[in-house]
Amino acid sequence: MHFLCQNCNEAKATVHITDTYPEKRSRHLCEECAAKEGVIFKQSHETTQEILQQFIKHKIAQRPESDEPCPQCGMTVRDFQAKGLVGCPDCYTVFGEFLAPLIERAHEGANRHVGKVPVTADRTIRKQTGLLRLKRELKDAIEKENYEEAARVRDQIKALETA
Repeated sequence: MHFLCQNCNEAKATVHITDTYPEKRSRHLCEECAAKEGVIFKQSHETTQEILQQFIKHKIAQRPESDEPCPQCGMTVRDFQAKGLVGCPDCYTVFGEFLAPLIERAHEGANRHVGKVPVTADRTIRKQTGLLRLKRELKDAIEKENYEEAARVRDQIKALETA
């Protein structure tokens, strides 16, 4: 059964909403109208590389004061802005302050890769994956002698293990 959008009455309704307050009511909206209402966020079909390039162009005016090269590969921030690629792994440390906002934007707020769990994974798999990640974080915090972070992660592990 296909519905037309109840807002614009033009496009095919692909978002179906059931409001329960103050009374139960179903609505059928197209993707555009649902996005306008803030019910969904339209997915960008741009690649990560395209997003980074757009962001770099936007940030060119905000170049850092220093254009010191990476001691390992000789890459500069200007080289990165021109190419959209870093020269070596050390560049992430050397240019970290400049790269962090780019990475977070490309990864929807995350600043490091923490792996993926399929949406259909059951609760046990999610719990095990979470525990493994937290134990790695705990080990890293202890190695860096960041005991406040280690205590916070330890508490998260305990909470997850008792849940």
